[in-house]
Amino acid sequence: MIRSIRSLFFFGALLALGLGCGDDGRRGSGDGDGDGTTPDSSVPPGVDGGPAQDFGPRLEDDGCDKMDILFVVDDSGSMGEEQANLASNFPRFVEVLDAYRTIGGRELDYRLGVTTTGKDFTTIVNIDFLGMMQTMTISENGPNGELQQECGMTRKWIESSDADVSSTFSCVAEVGTGGSSTEMPLLMTEMALTERMADGSNTGFLREDALLAVVMLTDEDDCSREGDMAEISIDVANPGAAADECDDSATLPVSRFLEVLDDVKGDRGRWAGAIIAGPTDCSSSFGDAVRADRLQRFASEAGDNVVFSSICEGDLSGALMSAVETFGAACEAFPPLI
Repeated sequence: MIRSIRSLFFFGALLALGLGCGDDGRRGSGDGDGDGTTPDSSVPPGVDGGPAQDFGPRLEDDGCDKMDILFVVDDSGSMGEEQANLASNFPRFVEVLDAYRTIGGRELDYRLGVTTTGKDFTTIVNIDFLGMMQTMTISENGPNGELQQECGMTRKWIESSDADVSSTFSCVAEVGTGGSSTEMPLLMTEMALTERMADGSNTGFLREDALLAVVMLTDEDDCSREGDMAEISIDVANPGAAADECDDSATLPVSRFLEVLDDVKGDRGRWAGAIIAGPTDCSSSFGDAVRADRLQRFASEAGDNVVFSSICEGDLSGALMSAVETFGAACEAFPPLI
């Protein structure tokens, strides 16, 4: 946020998703598909013609055959190129989803929903300009976790049975760059799955027997906090001394969001996540990103079902493949409903 305020003054394949939520007979040794041919190593795992996606042995009634995938995409002013790169991978992502079969031979039943990192929020900026104090109020709006219904969508999410899944998904995920500069991916994930469910905005998206998979994409750290207002001070002569409203003294504890997701799904094993953000202050062909300490902590405390990847790789395909593998493994290990 501080980086954004100061600027006022001076899946490849997306999730080339070897989801592995079922078995289409290509696991094991040999050529991988039983037809005597050698898999093409240039094709992602789990797609016809490519190597088998292997997440280990499983029983016939193990795993999941449904997945609810929530994308929380930063829509602040610096995110245009990242969104475009993400959208360019969606056709391959959908192709891999469609190619998968469950262990019983059924198609993977998936849903895709998109929201942003922004909520309605006001920042009061006190500026010391060579001893002269000025105050600026920045009011920004966001969807507050509501799933985006755009691009001809007939509901708040896309289903695997819909026509033109790939093009619709690519369209709706380019959420624009006019959103809030106070990015709150963790809180917007919570609001999408709780408050927006309770008020009817996102009702129907979540299914009890589906793996919940959350993808967060941002070039800032998480700034999830209570309330809808913050106040910061900036000394133009010494901008580096400005207090960051997104540090731990002002933000909600990361553990809160782990507990929320556990509660929503009833078990840590029934949800998974992929965070694509800054491992440190870094730059790429997309631009700059800051170190996302809180998001890294979230991934670390969540355990094996959440992976953190760098947004500064210049090409998101590697990060998205890590997400693929994480979601696939989580789907294979999906705890049975009691």
